[in-house]
Amino acid sequence: MTLTLPTPAQPLKIGTRSSPLALAQAYEARDRLMAAFDLPEEAFEVVSLSTRGDRVQDRSLRELGGKGLFSKEIEDRLLSGEVDIAVHSTKDMSVEQPEGLVLGTFLPRENPFDAFISLDGKALRDLPQGATVGSSSLRRKAQLLNKRPDLNVVEFRGSVQTRLKKLEEGVADATFLAMAGLNRLGYADVPRTAVTAEEMLPAVAQGAISIEHRAADHHIAEMLAALHHVPTGQAMACERAFLAKLDGSCQTPIAGLAEVDGGTVRLRGEILRSDGSESLTDDMTGPVEDGAAMGIAMAEKLLERAGDGFFDWK
Repeated sequence: MTLTLPTPAQPLKIGTRSSPLALAQAYEARDRLMAAFDLPEEAFEVVSLSTRGDRVQDRSLRELGGKGLFSKEIEDRLLSGEVDIAVHSTKDMSVEQPEGLVLGTFLPRENPFDAFISLDGKALRDLPQGATVGSSSLRRKAQLLNKRPDLNVVEFRGSVQTRLKKLEEGVADATFLAMAGLNRLGYADVPRTAVTAEEMLPAVAQGAISIEHRAADHHIAEMLAALHHVPTGQAMACERAFLAKLDGSCQTPIAGLAEVDGGTVRLRGEILRSDGSESLTDDMTGPVEDGAAMGIAMAEKLLERAGDGFFDWK
């Protein structure tokens, strides 16, 4: 079967959120497709869409609901045929796919860790007693309070640019951003300290771009196969299985990192009480083909240790 490629007359439509970071990720996917098939830029059209998570900025993600906040509108356009593929930050994606859609293509993962950002370049350990840190992530809040219960953590939502502006305006003394986002936006000059896995595990799937398509579009699936990065896909299978078993959403503080080395995968996971008062961790290594099963097994172990009510809101 001959692969049908997009043309300037019939461009492939790429759906994405409208934030600068989301657009940068969509352009990365487009550029990789251009290179893989020697196609001109005009053979693609990037369609930016507003999601509920982007529009509603006066409430926390916890109040608004689950991970579909940043993908539902895009997935609706994908199902209706208005766009042909959708490019996502995998950490924003639900572990359950809408019927008829496939999330099976992953680009090479960027730096998965968090960056601790303060205007004076101080590290987290250098923050004075009672300092204010801004974050909209329940995971980051819980991890931070687990280590520094003296700190004042305030809601800090918006794009990378918005959060940096809030920091400059003195809304907080420091904040966290993903290293991947800063790197993709070219923000090398932002004063930051990289947070190690030993200090603070990242969000599940942080730093990984995924591409979603309709299950029935076999020619698009064949195109996307040329972009798929196998080690990232293996890490995502492990991490997302861990998250799925924990029933993870934006309302539960969960962290996890799978690192693939040849035929082996190491998974580190953490669950926390929402107020940071307790943290449970685990660390497992096994064959990469057992990654998903390992993620499930780790989640079951942590849930057994946690007992009922561990994730109850404080």
